[in-house]
Amino acid sequence: MKRREFIALAAVVVVTWPFVAEAQQHPPPTIGFLGSFSPIGFDPFLAGFKQGLTETGYVEGQNVTIEYRWANNQFEKLPALAAELINLKPNVLVAAGGEPVAMAVKTATSTIPVVFSALDDPVRLGIVASFNRPGGNMTGMSIFNNVINAKRMELLHELVPGAKSIGLLISSNVPDIKNQVTEAEKAAEQIGLELHILDATREEDFDPAFAKAVSMQVGAMIVHPTAFVMSRRFKLVAAAKQYGLPTIYPGRPFVEAGGLICYGIDFVDVYRQAGKYSGRILKGESVSDLPVQQPSKFDFAFNRQTAKSLGLTIPQAILINADEVSE
Repeated sequence: MKRREFIALAAVVVVTWPFVAEAQQHPPPTIGFLGSFSPIGFDPFLAGFKQGLTETGYVEGQNVTIEYRWANNQFEKLPALAAELINLKPNVLVAAGGEPVAMAVKTATSTIPVVFSALDDPVRLGIVASFNRPGGNMTGMSIFNNVINAKRMELLHELVPGAKSIGLLISSNVPDIKNQVTEAEKAAEQIGLELHILDATREEDFDPAFAKAVSMQVGAMIVHPTAFVMSRRFKLVAAAKQYGLPTIYPGRPFVEAGGLICYGIDFVDVYRQAGKYSGRILKGESVSDLPVQQPSKFDFAFNRQTAKSLGLTIPQAILINADEVSE
């Protein structure tokens, strides 16, 4: 090597070495992502989460690392998975998928900042002290399923006015489900509908649940939102179509999969907000100062082709108020 080339190379090494050394000493921050469900079908919501991170300046694989763990709807695995993530010493933990995962993470750590998503009422559950000042190490996104289920019943009553009884498809292994069923029964009684509770905790339960509903002469079905059904929406929509039962779903991805109608929280946006909170915490904001957020965007859409196949006429009020009509 010529002397001039050697000097130039040495200068480059001297200039760049401190930055290389600093990068090695300060690896990218890590987010531990714990889902109570399966990653199957979760792509739109994970994309929302990553979009929120990007909005705060973080891109997975570039300046932030995300470690994923999935319980596949086997809630008994959550404590061990939470402990596994905590051992990695993440900068932030994301508890995705409702009460079971939030409670597992709350038990596992009181120091690592935690962002939860899609939790029904974190104050009543003892997760946070209040919405405005959560305190502790947890904050996130809250939803109110009870209020929204009542609205779904009203919409079904408009859409299928001849139905005297409706079904509510739940996952009975969700810890807070009894309270939510009680509230749904009160809402049905006020409208003058008979409510039948149908259970589906596994994908294999969908067909039997819809078959039972038809045998009971249920006129329409409400799908109660859980992380499990969100990730199994294609199978669920197929079962509703097979048994010809008008069904209202918790979000737009169901309608995009061929479902009849949806009314509910925009869960993609919920996960986007969770991503933004995660990024803000990585930038140094205190989790105890970040208020629990409530939904600001809702999905109200229907599928005209599915309505036609069921022999339903969409009422004008739904046509006017729906924010999307899918063909």
